[in-house]
Amino acid sequence: MPINIRNWNVEDKEFWESTGKKIATKNLWISIPALLLAFAVWIMWSVIATKMKEFGYNFGMIEPGMSPEEITEKLKDINSLYYTLPAIAGLAGATLRIPNSFLIGLGGGRNVIFTCTALLLIPAIGVGFALQDVNTSYMTFAILAALSGFGGGNFSSSMSNISYFFPKRVQGTSLGLNAGIGNLGVGVMQKTIPLVVGLYLFSAIDKDGNIVSNEALAGIQNAGWVWVPVLTIAAIAAFFGMNNVVTGTPKLPNTIQGIGKTLYMIVLGLVAGGIGAYMLVSLKINMWIVLPVVIVLTVMLMKYATPGEIKTNLNEQFAIFSNKHTWVMTIIYTMTFGSFIGFSAAFPKLCQDIFVYSDPSNPGFINPNAPNFLTWVFLGPVIGALIRPVGGWLSDKIDSGAKVTAGSTIVQIIATLAVAYFVVQARSSETPETYWWPFFACFMLLFLTTGIGNGSTFRSIPNIFNKEQAGPVLGWTAAIAAYGAFIIPKIFGQQIKAGTPEYALYGFAAYYLICLALNWWYYQGPKAEVRNP
Repeated sequence: MPINIRNWNVEDKEFWESTGKKIATKNLWISIPALLLAFAVWIMWSVIATKMKEFGYNFGMIEPGMSPEEITEKLKDINSLYYTLPAIAGLAGATLRIPNSFLIGLGGGRNVIFTCTALLLIPAIGVGFALQDVNTSYMTFAILAALSGFGGGNFSSSMSNISYFFPKRVQGTSLGLNAGIGNLGVGVMQKTIPLVVGLYLFSAIDKDGNIVSNEALAGIQNAGWVWVPVLTIAAIAAFFGMNNVVTGTPKLPNTIQGIGKTLYMIVLGLVAGGIGAYMLVSLKINMWIVLPVVIVLTVMLMKYATPGEIKTNLNEQFAIFSNKHTWVMTIIYTMTFGSFIGFSAAFPKLCQDIFVYSDPSNPGFINPNAPNFLTWVFLGPVIGALIRPVGGWLSDKIDSGAKVTAGSTIVQIIATLAVAYFVVQARSSETPETYWWPFFACFMLLFLTTGIGNGSTFRSIPNIFNKEQAGPVLGWTAAIAAYGAFIIPKIFGQQIKAGTPEYALYGFAAYYLICLALNWWYYQGPKAEVRNP
């Protein structure tokens, strides 16, 4: 079977059964582990940040001669910076999803997936080296967090690619499997990193400049190294096992052309994401200013800084922006996937701040009865990921993604308010661990509903848009939704510092209510333009 397939018509049942199904299935099962690893590398900062606090990575900000009051305030600032690392990764990953949304039409599925998977080796190796020294600068970690955004960008190109391999009648299931098992990488990572940091394979440098071996600090660098061998295997599998199909890439390129176009577009996204991270960290500009600047800058770079052939192709795909349903589904999709990925990035650190470092007036206080949250937090992303294909399957079964989205959103609102309630109770209690299990159970319900709702949107989009637009729309909505990995950790970091984390949850619940109304108005109500897609 050639790498470039020019005869591809999966809506023809005879072609699908005789030829298409086997090829599509092969590409799906290579795509899934590559996407799983992409999520693992992208969101690894959610666990690394907790370990950095545990081992005293202070980025050189605690200086000799500081008073106890000054140290307390500085520790609060440092704790906020821990939240900023996953936020930077979220910002870069979401920004990279914008060019990734259009990559398949330019570079070809096989070329894009191989390139994007291979690029993940850069942050994985970089983190392995950076964590060897407690005194590594914050800027180094910020740059590596931005580079781990490669993993976040991969989702848009991966989903767009798989949409061209399967017929509409199984889009909910196939896209749900790719996204659901791919997103499982977050849970796999959150379980893997706490295990591998207990293996003391290398030495490390402590805050006093001493070399230590066979101690806990020496194992934290494995948070990066553990992904290197499996990423190498996944990249090789994509290179030799995947295909480019003409329906996704009308002008099929050769390998060098496809990889070149892919790298060029990713560099544009990386430039925009890097500028955003600089605005956020160095210039300390408000996140709500940084966000639109980065999105507009990325689109403008794609529109005006690309060669003629690429620009013509992009202009054709940019037609999705004139369709109002692109914007409606972007808002709804952000509610589902944006919440999933944002909570995944913030959940471990939030648990640590509420139940372990539970005295706001004393950042160094450790609750002796605190739950071992790292044993359990991985379950949230696992539940959200595994239930996603069920959301797609159920939508196919009842022939409506909008109905499933509505039901899951109602429960999502209730779960969010319940989590806020238990946060308030825990923060005001001298024994916050009493509220751990109800807090955890409500958060698991929250992850469950984001997964089901996300799966249902995979069914809706291919039924709202035609075949040419469905892929770019899937990529675009996923790109904007991924900013949840930037917004949610950043908001929680701000509210934790202010002592009011429940305010963040109230805001999220209000947003979900707006999404529920939009879903009803456009897809279920008496004036629905597309009935129950």
